[in-house]
Amino acid sequence: MPDSIRTIPVRVQPPYEVTIGCGLLGRCGDSLAPLLGRRKIAVLTDDTVAPLYLDTVTASLEGAGFAVCFHVFPAGEGRKNLATLGELLEFLASEHLTRTDCVAALGGGVVGDMAGFAAAVYLRGIRYVQLPTTLLAAVDSSVGGKTAVDLSAGKNLAGAFCQPAAVLCDTDCLKTLPPDVFADGAAEAIKTGILSDESLFALFEDGTLTADPGAVIARCVQYKAGVVERDEREQGERKLLNLGHTVGHAIEKCSGYTIPHGHAVAAGLAIIARSAEKLGWTEEPIAARIAACLRKNGLPTDTGYSAEALAEAALSDKKRAGGDITLVIPRRIGACELRKVPVADLPPIISAGLEG
Repeated sequence: MPDSIRTIPVRVQPPYEVTIGCGLLGRCGDSLAPLLGRRKIAVLTDDTVAPLYLDTVTASLEGAGFAVCFHVFPAGEGRKNLATLGELLEFLASEHLTRTDCVAALGGGVVGDMAGFAAAVYLRGIRYVQLPTTLLAAVDSSVGGKTAVDLSAGKNLAGAFCQPAAVLCDTDCLKTLPPDVFADGAAEAIKTGILSDESLFALFEDGTLTADPGAVIARCVQYKAGVVERDEREQGERKLLNLGHTVGHAIEKCSGYTIPHGHAVAAGLAIIARSAEKLGWTEEPIAARIAACLRKNGLPTDTGYSAEALAEAALSDKKRAGGDITLVIPRRIGACELRKVPVADLPPIISAGLEG
């Protein structure tokens, strides 16, 4: 059913639904009006997405009775900072949004994070909806309520947990993605396969991701929704979703955020898999299989940064606690574990996973 509409509940408080299918942006007003009421809605987006979808979304919302305003900011991870957050908050205030109004995040992961964080802190919290336009946002960042901005010390160090009121994932948006942006999302989807089960991971090995992305997105969202329901504030199980991210975030930081998130996470996945296998932490050989899957989907499996540089960049990671840092270790496809290691052990652990 490539064109079918799939709806996945996320049973947190308050609960919401993730709807996945084609043509959803053109019908977003009718979908959201019964949920939100016909209030004022501020669409926040970037200058890559706006020319593609802003008119469609605005027309649909206005046609359903919403009063619509919008703000467009420059695209890119480099704008995911406190200065941009301040611009968004000033815009919401200038438009006189009230606590009964709403924000819509139209875009990829950066837009979703920025708009969600702005909604979380404006007037101490107003509702927001996610309208993801990239594969990465669809399979991962639009679901679960994590919102954040980067600080000079590291990625996502200021933020808030704030669940959306709804997520509408229009799979038609994937048709406009450049191959490297699509690959960014594939990295997060592959991560989910490594965490969840063999059958999902196999979809990325046999090409199903491009053949029926809606089905794959639904599988990834279903898995993440279950984790979030059990551990919304990331006190335990939800930390597993950071697989590949300690090294991945370090690669992003070392590159000055010129390497996109998905590509950095892909390299982080391959590095931690090779390291875990060499250190005897895996139940079976998995590193070569993970690397082959990443390469098949146009993703890197290594980095030019040294283990020392990556370890230093990782010292500001949120998963560090005192002198220890918690790593997510793949034991086999479909089973990972959290392993706390001393910060001093991080350089040799990373080094074991680097190629060459």
